[in-house]
Amino acid sequence: MTEQEKSNSPEEWHIMNDSDSHDDPLLDCLEILAKMHERPISRTVLRAGLPLVHNRLTVELVSRAARRAGLTSRILKRPLAEFNTHELPAILLLENRRACIAIKANSSDGTLEVIWPESQGAQIVSCKELATTYTGYSIFIKPKYRIEERGVSHPDDRSKNWFWGTVLTSWRIYRDVIVASFLINIFALATPFFLINAYDRIIPNLAFETLWVLSAGVVIIYLFELILRGLRGYFIDIAGKKSNLVLSSILLEKVFGLRLEARPKSIGSFTKQLQQFESIRDFITSFTITALVDLPFALLALFALWYIGGRLSLISLVCIVLILIYASIIQRPLKKSVGKTHNAEAQKNAILVEGLSGIETIKILGAESKIQRAWEDSVSFIATWGARTRLLSSSVGHVAHFLQSLSVISVIILSVYMISWGKMTGGGLFACIFLTRRATAPMTQVVSLMTRFHQARNSLQTLNKIMELPSERPAEKVFLHRVNFKGALTLENLSFTYPGDSTEVLRNINLQINPGEKVGIIGPIGSGKTTLGKLVLGLYQPTKGMVAMDGTDIRQIDPAELRNFIGYVPQDVVLFQGSVRDNIVLGTSDIDDSTVLRAAKIAGVSRFVEKNPKGYDMPVEEQGRNLSGGQRQAIAIARAILLDPPVLVMDEPTSSMDNRSESMIRDNMLKILHNKTTIIITHRISLLELVDRIVVISNETIVADGTKQHILEALKNGHLSI
Repeated sequence: MTEQEKSNSPEEWHIMNDSDSHDDPLLDCLEILAKMHERPISRTVLRAGLPLVHNRLTVELVSRAARRAGLTSRILKRPLAEFNTHELPAILLLENRRACIAIKANSSDGTLEVIWPESQGAQIVSCKELATTYTGYSIFIKPKYRIEERGVSHPDDRSKNWFWGTVLTSWRIYRDVIVASFLINIFALATPFFLINAYDRIIPNLAFETLWVLSAGVVIIYLFELILRGLRGYFIDIAGKKSNLVLSSILLEKVFGLRLEARPKSIGSFTKQLQQFESIRDFITSFTITALVDLPFALLALFALWYIGGRLSLISLVCIVLILIYASIIQRPLKKSVGKTHNAEAQKNAILVEGLSGIETIKILGAESKIQRAWEDSVSFIATWGARTRLLSSSVGHVAHFLQSLSVISVIILSVYMISWGKMTGGGLFACIFLTRRATAPMTQVVSLMTRFHQARNSLQTLNKIMELPSERPAEKVFLHRVNFKGALTLENLSFTYPGDSTEVLRNINLQINPGEKVGIIGPIGSGKTTLGKLVLGLYQPTKGMVAMDGTDIRQIDPAELRNFIGYVPQDVVLFQGSVRDNIVLGTSDIDDSTVLRAAKIAGVSRFVEKNPKGYDMPVEEQGRNLSGGQRQAIAIARAILLDPPVLVMDEPTSSMDNRSESMIRDNMLKILHNKTTIIITHRISLLELVDRIVVISNETIVADGTKQHILEALKNGHLSI
């Protein structure tokens, strides 16, 4: 919106643009640096979807925001005297949550040239003066190197390495875990060698001093083993926590960034698929990693067994091979069983979510029996395949335990013969028994590892498919940056078909809406009116043709930036648990109460809120269940007009309101729509008073387009029907 247009707006509706606010110094600095590196980007896009703290960017979020602008960042502790111009610019973190940008360093006179986000002007400041508020930390920002399409032979597909790429960032921790595991398994050899010396040397000679010396040494080794086991578990948890935080953030950011046409049809099933991340998280932490790391060290026990007992080690080796053979045999049925259970659990969750969402309808129609039958069938199916999974898994443990017992008995039998031949001592016998158990013990954990592995692999495959779904904001795409929009809309040869459906919802739509024009869209149900509104918002992409804003294809505009300039009232209003105020300001930041009150007054929210003792803190339940349909629509209207956008798209905005409420809102809207591009999708003739032009859509295409008077007369005279 231009300044001239703002001056023509009602005085009470003028609000300060958020880009003029400097309550978020890190965001201000990042926006300035993006311009300096010729990567201009709006504040809206920089912070869209990030978990802001008190609606402000934190130091931890700077790197994620910088990636939006094609920049890289790293935080370093650096004294001011050590700065040099070649590594600048950098954001200096100051006390009291302030920040500035250092752009040039002069070591000869000890000064820095800095930009203060409040003024955006450069200033020479002495390092001594700046050091009084400098925290010692800086964020160095550099542009990413952009590889041209002609130079890309192996595209960087982050959707395929999102998991392992994140996990391997903790490779140093896992390296330390492997070293600790090696030492733990080395220390475990102290016991068999202690047994050999105790039985063969100490007991025959009653060497009590030697006994105490060796015992003290073994106890010290056990203490070191205890410490290493504790450190190993701690390191694994630290790595797991770090990966968990990053992976869960990546996953949720991907989900909210999906193009709607790529979204899975069943929300319940989709929710269960996302919950499969728990299986992966469990696999990369605690017991599983410990067991995996310990498996190779079974060879160490085998080597010690060979050193003491010679060919006795072959018994343990055969035992290990037989366990692995049996485990490999049941791999296929176990994989099938886990997969069946995995899919059935997703379906069960879909039944539950759908049933709870429509519980009122189920009660009204008496459909409890149908839902109960579907639920019990699903639970029965899961129980059957779950039991089979447990049976297969436990069979590996049983076989492993049986073979381990056989190997111990065999070692004892052969050891007795070797003792009679003079080739082994009593101490060697006990040491070999210990080492046999030590070598085969990791194999008994295969049962747990196999089940967890299949669960984690199925979960990872499911999540990989989600990560490969198309996003609204692809990492490689560079969007155009627009400071403002006048509100001209162009729909050119527009056609759209929902995924998985062969029927066109819209066909060959051509429509030009000038800035400030008020257009009403009418037509029969199912004609594509609501879909057209969603296409204008960029929620879906056209199958053919394009939607343009001020002559720019909206696919070239960042979705967050586009929707920041469009106020939208959906046909099906969705509210979230919180307060009325929370739902009005949802998705915005730094909105003062006076702005909220003005929007609420125009939308009619104040009529019912002021009657409640809690006022705008009036609680709203999930989906707004404690509010009427008209009250939910009033909140949606207030939400849409809150930021005074240049474009308004309203889909049946008053369909649930009484005539008096609709008349009041209509009169209020007349005062603020005079300079806004407005699209009103409605079946109510009374709302058409707000428009100057009417477009009629029928049979998926435009059948009439003209002035309000001309279209209404045609409908009245029967020359046009909808």
